[in-house]
Parts: sequence; structure tokens; C-alpha cells
Amino acid sequence: MILTWNEIRDRALHFSREWAEEKKEMAEYQTFWDDFFTVFGIRRRMVAIYQKKVEKLGEKRGFIDLFWPGVLIVEHKSSGQSLDAAFTQATDYFSGLKEEEHPQYVIVSDYQTIRLYDLEGTNGVTQHDFPLKELHKHVRLFGFIAGYRTVKNLRTEDPINVKAATAVGKLHDALRDSGYKGHQLEVFLTRLVFCFFADDAGIFERDSLINYIELKTKVDGSDLGPQLGLIFQTLNTPESDRQTSLDEDVAGLQYINGGLFAERLSLPSFTSTMRKTLIDCMVFDWQNVSPAIFGSMFQSVMDERQRHDLGAHYTSEKNILKVINGLFLDELRQELESAKNNKPKLTALWDKIAKMKLFDPACGCGNFLVVAYRELRLLEMDIIQRLYQKDIDGGQESFFTTQELSKLDVDMMYGIEIEEFPQLIANLALWLTDHQMNLKFSELVGQARLRLPLTHAPTIVPGNALQLDWKKIVAPEKLTHILGNPPFI
Repeated sequence: MILTWNEIRDRALHFSREWAEEKKEMAEYQTFWDDFFTVFGIRRRMVAIYQKKVEKLGEKRGFIDLFWPGVLIVEHKSSGQSLDAAFTQATDYFSGLKEEEHPQYVIVSDYQTIRLYDLEGTNGVTQHDFPLKELHKHVRLFGFIAGYRTVKNLRTEDPINVKAATAVGKLHDALRDSGYKGHQLEVFLTRLVFCFFADDAGIFERDSLINYIELKTKVDGSDLGPQLGLIFQTLNTPESDRQTSLDEDVAGLQYINGGLFAERLSLPSFTSTMRKTLIDCMVFDWQNVSPAIFGSMFQSVMDERQRHDLGAHYTSEKNILKVINGLFLDELRQELESAKNNKPKLTALWDKIAKMKLFDPACGCGNFLVVAYRELRLLEMDIIQRLYQKDIDGGQESFFTTQELSKLDVDMMYGIEIEEFPQLIANLALWLTDHQMNLKFSELVGQARLRLPLTHAPTIVPGNALQLDWKKIVAPEKLTHILGNPPFI
């Protein structure tokens, strides 16, 4: 059975920690690669052999460290040895192999660094380098080991930026011009942006959505609306309640909940051009989205008058930090430094942060709330690290039990927004930020942790902050901070 990407990522985190100190080539390299294949749910000896003898050019003989015919060669070196030379050595073996045995992939490693070459990349040979400790971030590069196939020529590695917001704007215009508009369009686009992010950031199996749309919907776009409707419906249905006859790619999508997919929408009709516009939105690397920035960009694409000045109409993170540092972060950091490694003081500070309630009465797309939540989660991670650090052989090593979880969640954030679309974006931006922080937390504890389905939501109320009774939104005795940037016009 093929493992899910979440299972693989979890195994990769443990593998990296297990092998963090190994440096000698021959001592343990076979065990290292046996364990590496196990990360992806494969028994190495079922597909690959060690020390394959080959005849090289010039009547020389050599031995491939690990050989998977037609798929992979691995050349392993001791720490500090040249990986460039290791790649040259690996490709020198090709002359001694049958044509059908030539691999598509070459991996070279010195334990601390892993380098993967795809010899049949979209633009020729592609190379990916990363330290061992970041293997869990790059596991999808090794989908060929786990049994996953990928659609080529679809993705770019560009981080999410103004171009991605512009692409969403083009999709918005195409849908609006076809007569699909208003509330339906705004909710529909918000859901799509969540799915774009989920397809890249470990909520879905990476690229599963873009592969499904590219491979299993009609090129003329005629069935794309109903297919997206089915996907939204599935994301709102617990796995145990889903039809057994669902396409396995749809059935495998994570149950989201949180109300994001609860409302039943009328579905738009797509043309072939509109379908291509949707796919163009998905080829960016959405896992690097900055919700604090993109929220306002996303809002501005809806207004053609603002689109020429995309992203300019929001408070920058730099200025948001000026507000929240002085309001509470500087004080909390001081308390953290004073506590040092005193567990009772650290626990008290953690509980204090967990009880915080933040309210932005003119929240717009949630920029202030997003940055504040992100910074509080990072501060919490500092506290957790100090609480669960343990001394081993005179050095510090992080140690955590699998039960340790964040005490913070997005339901500590409150806001009022007069327009519906920014209100939707604010909810979405906080959920995306929470997921990003959960991924970072996974790196800290050495185990992949996702907080899904969504069981908590921020309280972002539609309305005019000058007319609403704030006490009905958040109880004054629970509220700890009011922040934001009211729209003085």
C-alpha cells in the first residue's frame, strides 16, 4: 500500500533525527539507505541492490553503491567529500549498463547533505540540494520511490507573489464576465485559494488537485464546475460518511470542516480558456504564501481600479510589528528571558499567552490578527523548547512527547469587517497561518502534526464597528488587547 504524504513526512522527520550525527561512509551507509527506503514504505531489497559491479570506460571496473535498474543510482560519500565528484562517478557507470538499465535519477549524499538529480527534468537535468534535517520538506521529490507518479510540465517553483494574485484576478474576471458574480463568486474563489494552498502545503497529497483537474476533467471545461462542486462537497464530508463509489483521488482528500465548504453554492460553467486560467493559478508554489500580504492582494484583484497598484493598500508587516511589539510582544519576550529555564515560570507564561484574546474592530483582511497570531505561535515554540529540552552527555537536545500540542488556536482572534469578502479572506488567512505554524511545530517536535479537520475558527463578524456592540462579540473580561488600523478616509 502506498503511504500518504503525511505518513511519509512523519517518517522522514524521525529518519533525519536518527541519522543526524553519522559521518563515515562505509560504516553504516547500507543501513542508512535501507532506512531511507523505509521512509517511503518500500523494502530496499525488493527493488535495489548494493555494490553492483560494472565495467567502466577504459576497461576499469567499479561498484555502484546502490543500484535500482532503470530508476536510480546512489553514490554515497563520507562527510566533507565532494558531491560533484560523486555525481561524476555515478554517471561514469552508465557506459557499463544496458540501455534499459540507465536510471532517471541519481542521488549523492555525505549523510549531512542529500542531492537529487532528475536526468529527465522538464528543462534537462534538474538538481535539488538540501540538508538531511530538511528531508521532510522535500519528500515529494522522491515520489518515484513511494510509487507516486507526477504530471510533468505543470508546476513552477516561483514563490507566491504578485503574479499569483494577478492570476487569481484573471480567473475572477473570467468568471464574473460569464455571469457568475457577487457572493457566490467570492465564496467560490476563497475556497479555490484554500485548495491551491492545500495542494502545496501538505493538507492534500502534493499536486493531487492539479493532477486531478489536468488529467480527469475535460479539456473543454464542460465538467469542471460540477467536479469542483464534488470536491468542495467531499471536503465538507467526514471520511466515514463519504460514498464508497467516489473516485479514489477525491475520496482521499482530507476532511476540512470549519464551515469553509459548508454553504451550498450554484456552480459556474467553464470554457476551455477558463479551465486553463484556473490551472495557471495553480502552478505557483502556494506553500510559501504570506497570508498577511496575500490577503490584501487577493482583495485588490477584485477591484480593477486597485489592481494597477496591487498590494499597496494594506499595512505592511513592518508597521504591524511596530504596533504589536509595543502593545504586548516586547513584554512577553522580556518575561521569557527572565524565566530562562525555570519550568514553573515558563508554564505560567505559556498559560498567560494561551488565555489572550485579540480584537481588531476594523480588521479588513485580517493582517494585524494574522501577524499577531504568527508571532504568538513562534513565542510559544520558544517556551516549549525550553520546557522540554533535556541535557544529554553534556549537550542540549530537544525532546518532546507526541502528546505535546500548541495551546493556541485561531479562536483567540476576533474582528469586525464591514465588507463580506475581506471577512472571508481574514478567516482563510488565519487558517493558512495556523497550518504554516503547525508545519513549523512539526519540525520542532520531530513528528508531523496537522490540526485537521478544522474544529476552531476565528470570530470575524460582518458589520460596522461604529454601530455594533463590541461586548456581544467578545466578553470584556476575556478581552486582553485591541489593535488594528482603522480606515481613516
